[in-house]
Amino acid sequence: MGRIKRIIAALFITSSLCAQKEDTSYTKADYLRGSITPEREWWDLNYYHLDIEVEPDKKYISGKNTIRYKVLKSKQIMQIDLQPPMKIEKVMSDDEELSFKSSGNVHLILLDKKQEEGDFNEIEVYYSGYPKEAVRAPWDGGFSWKKDNNDNHFVATSCQGLGASVWWPNKDHMYDEVDSMAISITTPKDLTNVSNGRLRKVDENEHTKTYHWFVNNPINNYGVNVNMGDYVHYSEKYPGEKGELDLDYYVLRDNLKKAKKQFKQTAKMMEAFEHWFGPYPFYEDGFKLVEVPYLGMEHQSSVTYGNKYQNGYLGNDLSGTGWGLKFDFIIIHEAGHEWFANNITYKDIADMWIHEGFTAYSENLYLDYHFGKEAAADYVIGTRANIRNDKPIIGRYNLNKKGSGDMYYKGANILHTLRQLIEDDEKWRNVLRGMNKKFYHQTVTTEQIESFLSQETGIDLTEFFEQYLRTIKIPTLEYKTEDSKLKYRYINIIKGFDMPVRVTMDNKEKWLFPTSEWKTETMSGKLEINRNFYINTKAL
Repeated sequence: MGRIKRIIAALFITSSLCAQKEDTSYTKADYLRGSITPEREWWDLNYYHLDIEVEPDKKYISGKNTIRYKVLKSKQIMQIDLQPPMKIEKVMSDDEELSFKSSGNVHLILLDKKQEEGDFNEIEVYYSGYPKEAVRAPWDGGFSWKKDNNDNHFVATSCQGLGASVWWPNKDHMYDEVDSMAISITTPKDLTNVSNGRLRKVDENEHTKTYHWFVNNPINNYGVNVNMGDYVHYSEKYPGEKGELDLDYYVLRDNLKKAKKQFKQTAKMMEAFEHWFGPYPFYEDGFKLVEVPYLGMEHQSSVTYGNKYQNGYLGNDLSGTGWGLKFDFIIIHEAGHEWFANNITYKDIADMWIHEGFTAYSENLYLDYHFGKEAAADYVIGTRANIRNDKPIIGRYNLNKKGSGDMYYKGANILHTLRQLIEDDEKWRNVLRGMNKKFYHQTVTTEQIESFLSQETGIDLTEFFEQYLRTIKIPTLEYKTEDSKLKYRYINIIKGFDMPVRVTMDNKEKWLFPTSEWKTETMSGKLEINRNFYINTKAL
C-alpha cells in the first residue's frame, strides 16, 4: 500500500507542476478539472449506469456509478471526478476493492487488472453525501431542494460549468461523451422522478419507487439530470423529419391547464428548428419538457422549464423590440440547445460560444420561420444592447474557463452578419443543416467550426472570426462625402480584416469592400448602411 500511495501522490505532484508551467495564475484544481490529463486520455467512455437514492428530507444522495470504458493505451491509473462534500466510499472491479487517493475534486484509482489496449472494462464507484445546494440555479448550480405550493418536495439538478461531479462521480470533461447511459433513481413513494431518455420501468418498493431511464445516444455529463416532484404527465406525437417523435411533458399537478396551453409552442419550435438545423438529434430518446424550481436548462432529451408559463424571459423581452414576447424564451432557447450543446458539443468550455452563440441565434431563426425575416432581424439587432464587449468570447483552454457572456448575443449577431455575407438564404440553411450532420453527436473545437463554415460558405473567414471571437474590437466603418465622392475605410480592426458590407447609394443596393486603407466611390444622394451587419459607423 505504501508504494501505491507514493505512485499516486507523485502523479498529483506532476499534474501540479504541469499546471504551474502552463499558467501560474491558475490553480492545480483548475488544471485537473479543465485539461485532458494523462489519467483521462488513455480510456474512452462507453457506458454509465448511475444508480442512486435521493432523500429530499435529508438533502442526501447515495448509490453508485458503474463506468464501462475502452482501453486506448495500457495504463493503470484512472482519474475520476467527484466534488466535496460528496465522498467516494469504495471502488470495485471484478469483486475486488481498488485503492485510490483523493485530492479535492480528483480521485486517482489504481487498477489492479492489467489494462490491455482494446479491452472493455468496468469499475463501480460507490459514493454518498450531501451535495452542494444550488444558490442561484442554473448559474450557481447543484441540487435545488424546494417545495411546491402543496408542500410536496420539488427537486432538480443543474450543473453546467460547475460540473456534473458536483453530484455524481464521472469523467468530468466535455471531450469524452459516454455512448449510452442507464439512470436509476430511487425516490420517496409519493414523488415521480424524470431523467434523460426513455422510461423503461418503475420498481415499487415498500416506501420508495425506483425509476429506470435509458439514454440511447451519447450524452455530455452536465446534460444528465434528476427531477423529482408531484408530476402529472401528458404527451403528443410530432410528425418529424425522421418519423413520429414523442413529445412528453411533466408538470406540477396544479399547472397542468397552463402547461397544455403554453407548451403548444413545443411543436412550433420543433417545426422551425428541424427546418433550419435538420432532424431532432435524439429521436430514439424522445423529447421532454420538465417543470423545475429554477428558470431552465438544456438537459438532453429532458429539457427543464421554469419560465412561469409566460412568453419572453420571465415576461421580459430581451431585445426591446416586442418580438421577444412572441415566444416563450425557455422553450425556444433551451430546446435549441438540443442541436447546439447536446448534438454538437464543445470539447473545452473555452469554446462555449458554440453552444450559446448558435442557440441565441436560434431564437432569431424561430422568429424568421414563424413571423418573417424582418421580425427576426429586428429581434437579433435589438439584442445588441445586451453586448458589453468586456472580454473576448473565447475563454482560456485547458482550465475550465469560459469566455465573456457576450457569447450569447454577440455570438448571435456574428452569425446574423455571416448570413448577410452568404446572401442566399437556402444556402445558409443548408450550411446549418450540414453542420449538424457533419458533427452529429460529436464534441468539437472552435477551429473545426470555423473551418467548416469557411469551406461550406466558400469564404475565407479567418480574420472574420479572429476579429469577432478573439478581440473586443467592433469594426467601425469610417466615411466622409466630398464632391460627389464617398471615401471610406475600416478602423478598430485586426490586420487583414476586410469584411464587405452592403449599403444603399443613389437608391441602389451595392457592396462596399472596406479595408484599413481609404477607398473612394462615386456617389450622389444619401448613403444608408445595412443594419444587419454588426459594425459601428462613423461619419466624418
